Amino acid sequence: MRVELSYCTNVHPAEDLDGIVRQLDEHAGPIRRAAGLGRLGVGLWMPVGVASALSGDPGARAVLADALERNALELRTVNAFPYRGFHDDVVKLAVYRPDWTTRERRDYTLDCARALAALLPDGAEGSISTLPLGWRAGWDAAADRAADENLTRLVEDLAVLESETGRTVRVAIEPEPGCILDDVADVVAWLGARPHLTDGGRLGLCLDTCHLAVSFADPAAAVADVAAAGIRIVKVQASVALEVPDPADPRTIEALRPFAEERYVHQVREAGGTRRADDLPEVLDAAEPWPTDRPWRVHVHIPLHARPAEPLRATTEVLLAAIDAVLEAPGGGDAHLDVETYTWSVLPRELQPETLVSGIAAELRWAHTHLSRALAGVPASTIDERIRA
Repeated sequence: MRVELSYCTNVHPAEDLDGIVRQLDEHAGPIRRAAGLGRLGVGLWMPVGVASALSGDPGARAVLADALERNALELRTVNAFPYRGFHDDVVKLAVYRPDWTTRERRDYTLDCARALAALLPDGAEGSISTLPLGWRAGWDAAADRAADENLTRLVEDLAVLESETGRTVRVAIEPEPGCILDDVADVVAWLGARPHLTDGGRLGLCLDTCHLAVSFADPAAAVADVAAAGIRIVKVQASVALEVPDPADPRTIEALRPFAEERYVHQVREAGGTRRADDLPEVLDAAEPWPTDRPWRVHVHIPLHARPAEPLRATTEVLLAAIDAVLEAPGGGDAHLDVETYTWSVLPRELQPETLVSGIAAELRWAHTHLSRALAGVPASTIDERIRA
């Protein structure tokens, strides 16, 4: 089968249309050529102002369409998780605002859907990933009802969009540690209790395999639970987390310190599930040391081809097992696959590429070798071989 692989442009800081066009010309096009690809998908990040402009202005869409075409790029999926300011000096919990209790989040997502529908290749379906309702602090029953209402309206609007344009756009909820829908099991429970949101397949799951790894969920079991609940896996964000396999190693804390930076939150979980941290400094500077008899995982998106120095490692096996499992799920072969490593600018020096173009191109070459083989039906029993390769 043909693999529809893209890379997510939320790695770039552009927040207006001119900036997005420049990033396609200066990064995405050169990345495609450096990776040796005839065409390349881009998972476009549309900040709120750009989404509004592209939704309502055919001229703006024509400018973007021209940039995509001259760089031999295709647009099938949009990242609508960050609303704006994703490359501010400090992002942290602001990335979860506005949440799904607000009209702003619904309008923004619908603008992304309208723009995407107009820019899709002929015959293609579109996907949009979105946040898992919101950050958990302060969430209550009223917030839950408001999120349900806004998502209900969105699903109705997506049906209208399809009837008007003939284009199908699906929205995918992306569970993330610390949020209301912290992991895949939370999405299954929340959406499973609301079949009015999932009937018709316009609202489903975005499986981010870094987040999946941090939750310590079994990939095959998690995907099977999604399928059993009748929830569509709309999108897979190919990503790997940072793991501490033996926290008792005396090198652990100093090895982790370079990953504690000021822009993004880096949630931490330990395999037993008794200790959780919303950001890495909470572990590094904890008054009560964390358990050292079981592995830890950290929400840091490590480039797919990278190998952190010991005593750390990357959760590559979770990514590969999840891809194998998705293929077995109903409709899994139609899920969009988007490489999402937005952390290049904040990674420690030893993981930095010579240039961003060369780094992303290397990551995509790895993906086309290893993930394309998986999507072609390579069985899970060969995962160790793929990691070694």
